Amino acid sequence: MDREAREHYAVVIQAKDMAGQVGGLSGSTTINITLTDVNDNPPKFQQKNYQLYVPESAQVGKPVGKIKANDEDLGINAEIKYSLINPEGAAMFSIATDWDTREGIISLKKPLNYERKKTYTLQIEGVNTHVEPRFSYLGPFKDTATLKITVGDVDEAPVFSMDYYIMDVYENAQIGTEVGAVTARDPDSKNSPVRYFIDRGEHGEKYFNVDMDSGVIKITQSLDREDIPWHNITVMASEVDNPSLVSRVPVTVQVLDVNDNPPEINTDEEVIVCESLRPGQVIQTITAVDKDDFANGQRFSFSLPSGIPVNPNFTLKDNKDNTASISTRRRRFSQLVQELYELPVVVWDGGEPELSSTSTLTLRVCPCQRGGRLQTCQDKMGLLSSAGLSTGALIAILLCIVILLAIVVLFITLRRSKKEPLVISEEDIRENVVTYDDEGGGEEDTEAFDIIALRNPAAAEELKFRRDVRPERARQRNGPKRGYDSPPEPDQVDVQEFIKQRLVEADMDTSGPPYDSLQTYAFEGQGSPTGSISSLDSPGTHSEQDYNYLDDWGPEFEKLAELYGEDMNAAETDMAVAMTAAT
Repeated sequence: MDREAREHYAVVIQAKDMAGQVGGLSGSTTINITLTDVNDNPPKFQQKNYQLYVPESAQVGKPVGKIKANDEDLGINAEIKYSLINPEGAAMFSIATDWDTREGIISLKKPLNYERKKTYTLQIEGVNTHVEPRFSYLGPFKDTATLKITVGDVDEAPVFSMDYYIMDVYENAQIGTEVGAVTARDPDSKNSPVRYFIDRGEHGEKYFNVDMDSGVIKITQSLDREDIPWHNITVMASEVDNPSLVSRVPVTVQVLDVNDNPPEINTDEEVIVCESLRPGQVIQTITAVDKDDFANGQRFSFSLPSGIPVNPNFTLKDNKDNTASISTRRRRFSQLVQELYELPVVVWDGGEPELSSTSTLTLRVCPCQRGGRLQTCQDKMGLLSSAGLSTGALIAILLCIVILLAIVVLFITLRRSKKEPLVISEEDIRENVVTYDDEGGGEEDTEAFDIIALRNPAAAEELKFRRDVRPERARQRNGPKRGYDSPPEPDQVDVQEFIKQRLVEADMDTSGPPYDSLQTYAFEGQGSPTGSISSLDSPGTHSEQDYNYLDDWGPEFEKLAELYGEDMNAAETDMAVAMTAAT
């Protein structure tokens, strides 16, 4: 039986009794038979020759075609593995099996070039992966086919003759000096002309330029190896017929050295000279540096300048190993006599041309400890620094002291210029009492105020005496009291007119104080129900008011009650004496 020819069968089976004689009974049933597959069919390509077109621009590693062989078997018996059996095809292409579709996928291993080779022939073999030995007599379970690949011509970008270029040029070369040249060609058969230019995104654009037609690279600026020793640029090439096709190539330019920098002494520090040095003792060994690059190593020579008098203090010895030693010529250097010395030194290089430079070294004389190991040469600021105080700290401390002194002076000045108010507080105002810093001489002081101003208001208007001083009024007594005679009573009419005039002036004065209690008058007036407590009216008539109630106000008014009690007793006594005398 062949499953590939017929897979399913239906078998009808009949059973009869009575040995199949007439009159016997029978029954039947159907049996369905399905044949299972065995690998008895080899794979077969539908045709022996195939053709495939592949453009030369095809990418490497990408599929370019596929092929399939048929196998009538099922499942694993129909699995096929594809392979390339000829070396030509295997070198340029590869084939892999797609197990789902049972196809051979052809991919590109190397880039194609139409100009080099236009066709390729591939021998493809398909083999079953599972073969049953019992059916080996049926023949080999594989098949082969030939695939002819035709490479298509595509317009390609220009191709440079090298993958990268390395060129060199001497520094300080003249502008326009040729560095080198790049070449590229059109790989297509039409061989289109090529144009060159430098990638403008590179930093080398400002130093180099390339000829559009020949590809010759030239410098556009002076080059300095000590500044930039290597330059990396990118040169691009495009076809004249198709400028969109561009290829690039890296170009590295090395700047060769030229001896254009003189050597210099390799030290910026001062040379320390101990006071106790002996003649011929080496102070310091110096070296030199040169920015130029010497292929065979640097060669420096040292000496003192020629054409000047011999230095009486120091000598210089060239050690012939790119170093020189500075030695003393005499002894007993003193920092107090001379602290700083200058020593010019000339150094040459061994280049072509030979260059030299003169450097002046500063030598400082310092006291050293025994053996000259520890140099204790320090300036004043160094001493302060060793004590832990830097220059900034000292300036900050001095600034703080100056600010404190300024604050103290300002405080004292404000304190001296401060004026205390005439009235201590609003609650401390007691009628017309005004507080002054100085006290007068009392009632017996007749020189504090000129009473003539009260008697002659016109003269007072001209003199403009102080308004806040009460005029002196003499006491008027009926008789002598306390051992002296009272002066005569002043003219009451003149004083009242004077007081009224001052009152009108105070009322009309808009710049005066707004409180009446702060206005001082020389005359207090008459008719007060409590009488006057001023000493100005003490010679006049005494009030008959009883001041015994002051005893009830407390200890604060005890002294006031005693004073007024004495005045009342004295007044009663005087009145009694007067009445007796009148009688």
